[in-house]
Amino acid sequence: MMRSSLGTLFAVAEAYPELKTNEHFMQLQNRISQLENAIADRRELYNEAANINNVRIEQFPDLLIARMGNFPPAKLLKFDDKDKADVDVKALFG
Repeated sequence: MMRSSLGTLFAVAEAYPELKTNEHFMQLQNRISQLENAIADRRELYNEAANINNVRIEQFPDLLIARMGNFPPAKLLKFDDKDKADVDVKALFG
């Protein structure tokens, strides 16, 4: 949902060249890119920690504690390709 909204915002920016050169809009665009990168970094960090957890609960002696505590394996964050794909601005306004 957020990705499609951003696509709409950037499509509006392409329709109005003076908006693209606006300093505030450029700052917003840079901030959005930074946030997307930060989210991707956190997703990778979570998946790495989940993998480490899943390996440890299968190894001795952590296996004993995991079984006694009934600790399930951590689920990895997975996204469909359509969720990760860039927004096609032309398709939105075509």
